[in-house]
Amino acid sequence: MLTRKQHELLMFIHERIKESGVSPSFDEMKDALDLASKSGIHRLITALEERGFLRRLAHRARALEVVKLPQQATTSAPAGGRQAFKPQVVEGSRAAMSAPEPANDVRELSILGRIAAGVPIEAIQHERDKLQVPETMLGAGEHYVLEVEGDSMIEAGILNGDYVVIRRTDQATSGEIVVALVEGETATLKRLRRKGASIALEAANPKYQTQIYGPDQVAVQGKLVGLIRRYH
Repeated sequence: MLTRKQHELLMFIHERIKESGVSPSFDEMKDALDLASKSGIHRLITALEERGFLRRLAHRARALEVVKLPQQATTSAPAGGRQAFKPQVVEGSRAAMSAPEPANDVRELSILGRIAAGVPIEAIQHERDKLQVPETMLGAGEHYVLEVEGDSMIEAGILNGDYVVIRRTDQATSGEIVVALVEGETATLKRLRRKGASIALEAANPKYQTQIYGPDQVAVQGKLVGLIRRYH
């Protein structure tokens, strides 16, 4: 799942490389996305790079390579090089469907509480509500929902008040966003990185530092599979 601006920037870069063979300048990207400064472009590119959509080519100016495109992306853009987008209520890593899913093709999942996207808070609480989640977002296994509190994952498109859909597991690959239980007491939503015998919990917001723990201090409680955002 990408934020609207991440998606828009990725498609703009893709179309420009396809047309001219050269990636656009930061000024061109800033103007295309109507951003006030180039710092926003730097943050978007870093987020796309971390998630495997872009690659910077070393020792070359304006050298960006599009590694992959979102599955729902189209390959054509309107005049002027800008890609048109439609807002989505549910955002997630879901395959493009040839026909709409039935409206009742949902699963009711438990909202277990709030999870910190920032400084860790108390561990996950008991079930407090239910949320209907599209089956297309889910797969095999047990799932649950948490409400996000904090802003440390904003560059991964996860905002305060969002609902994250979690597949329950105690295993995760380096680079995945997980629910991590720290020292058996506090839970947080972060990107997990394995660094030798240590475990790093990375934020997606430059104002938060990466947290380094020993292997016995962190237990994976599940990994992110989807996100639901309410606009009311």
